[in-house]
Amino acid sequence: MAVVPPRRAGCELTQEIVAKHNTRESCWVVLYGKVYDVTDFLGSHPGGAKIILKLAGQDATEEYDPIHPPGILEEELKPEAFLGTIDPSTVPQAETSSEPQEELEGPPPMENILNLDEMEEVAAKQLSQKAWAYYYSASDDKTSKSFNNQVYRSILLRPRVFVDCTKCELDTTVLGHKLQTPIYVSPAAMARLGHPSGEAGIAEACRKFGAMQIISNNASMTPEQIVKDASPDQIFGWQLYVQIDRKKSETMLARINKLKAIKFIVLTLDAPVPGKREDDERTGMTGRTAAVTSGVKAAERSADDTPNPTEGSGGVGQQLFAGTDPSLSWTKTLAWLATQTDLPIILKGLQTHEDAYLASLHAPQVKGIILSNHGGRAMDTAPPAVHTLLEIRKYCPEVFDKIEVHVDGGIRRGTDAVKALCLGAKSVGLGRAALWGLAAGGVEGVSRTLQSKFFQCFVWPYLYSHTCSLE
Repeated sequence: MAVVPPRRAGCELTQEIVAKHNTRESCWVVLYGKVYDVTDFLGSHPGGAKIILKLAGQDATEEYDPIHPPGILEEELKPEAFLGTIDPSTVPQAETSSEPQEELEGPPPMENILNLDEMEEVAAKQLSQKAWAYYYSASDDKTSKSFNNQVYRSILLRPRVFVDCTKCELDTTVLGHKLQTPIYVSPAAMARLGHPSGEAGIAEACRKFGAMQIISNNASMTPEQIVKDASPDQIFGWQLYVQIDRKKSETMLARINKLKAIKFIVLTLDAPVPGKREDDERTGMTGRTAAVTSGVKAAERSADDTPNPTEGSGGVGQQLFAGTDPSLSWTKTLAWLATQTDLPIILKGLQTHEDAYLASLHAPQVKGIILSNHGGRAMDTAPPAVHTLLEIRKYCPEVFDKIEVHVDGGIRRGTDAVKALCLGAKSVGLGRAALWGLAAGGVEGVSRTLQSKFFQCFVWPYLYSHTCSLE
């Protein structure tokens, strides 16, 4: 495996020896004080070889830890890849400046944050440049991302009077499971980039409010870790990106089938290839962080239909999409999925009423849809979810009777949520907002994001009028 193997596996290695193994022919890295030979793994790394080679011969823990779920090393590397431990006495100590260091300003008390714009502003000050760029970025000119937020302002509420506002219940159901709020957390990847508690921290906040959480396929924690402390009645969904190497998806689905807390599968369709997220890519080009100085282009296919990532500039987003299958179809993919799980299926990423209607024809296997343009991160100028919701009401309202319709993207205020619910959505999702909350204040920040002052407010009585108008 290595050009110069150590005398015996498990021995203590010096930093000088490790540093010599910094090529494609012999690539070692240090993770959590342990030395691994990852030479044979370079070709199969989903993020491409170049990202590892940038850290060859070095301690990669700081860059590796917030992105990869614990335990992934043991799953991906052969036992013999572990070479030994690093001798701490040979590791250069970071230089300390004699100049007084400016004390970083911490976040304000979460109760002082009054809206999601303020939460995002606070979070941006706590995040690394890499994390901010990945969370904030969207495709091309960010037109869809911006319009997602703006479009709700053009939809007007029609307030009705003499309505008893003392009997406002937020309880709802999703696929027959009771929730205490119609606001859920959308699948949002790499939560540990923002805070060490990661997706488990989001789950803890959701537990407090009886909110549903859809776990990202690219979560920075394993599904088992995320649902470990869930309450008996807590509801989770699992987001699925189907891989070109179907065995990987099938193995993951087998794990998901065993977790009682996960009640349904969310098959994601709105990002068949990675979007051109320039903020994310630009972070790599500046060299401000070694982990994203290079990524991968959309995965090419070799003759045997296996992923063949190509090296090129890119950010975290492109690395995560390497190996995702862009060839999904209504009949083949749903038929395959039926052989892998008995869990209900929700299709995420529908952006036209025509596709919503087609989805309804696949009931009862398909139980619901999530209208979404992937937060503007996939194809720029794609329509906002609420426009698709209006299309369904106009052209094929029978869809609401056949499958559940949920909405994701652009929800920033309680009034936004109310408008989507009045127009027929069963629930509304928050993606980036949960990540901003986590980055700003950990579990407390996510709790503040889901709190009543943000989304319930005085506008909930309008749910009883069920009337909106388009300006």
